Amino acid sequence: MHGMNEVEILLVEDNPRDAELAMRALQKRNLTNKLVWVKDGAAALEFIFGPRGNADSKVRRRPKVVLLDLKLPKVDGMEVLRQIKANDKAKSIPVVILTSSREEPDIVQSYELGVNSYIVKPVSFDNFSEAVSRLGLYWVLINQPPEHFGGAPSSGSKP
Repeated sequence: MHGMNEVEILLVEDNPRDAELAMRALQKRNLTNKLVWVKDGAAALEFIFGPRGNADSKVRRRPKVVLLDLKLPKVDGMEVLRQIKANDKAKSIPVVILTSSREEPDIVQSYELGVNSYIVKPVSFDNFSEAVSRLGLYWVLINQPPEHFGGAPSSGSKP
């Protein structure tokens, strides 16, 4: 497969149908080679921070983007966002909320915690697929993150 330090997209989604649709949309754009799907917030925190899985931990893996649902088992998406953005070495990781919640308090709290984008999942398959595809293209191929942030080298190398 690939080295776990090379992950570009961390998909945090407990709904298998939504995860499958997202992965299919990203696959159409050849963006799934370095994608990891986890099904709950605790697994997302463990993926980024290691076995302790909290903001006091070192950053173990740095994806180019985290696509994060809010309604998750074990640890909800808002807490995952809070812990990522509270860690000096992880806060530069772009986090995109991808949820069905249109609730204003969820949107406001997400931005207060430092989310990079908040997207309500479109209902139709075609619209959902297009939204995820555009997200992947932007964050993986177009967005330019810093080479080094907080002492952690990027996974890419310059020629």
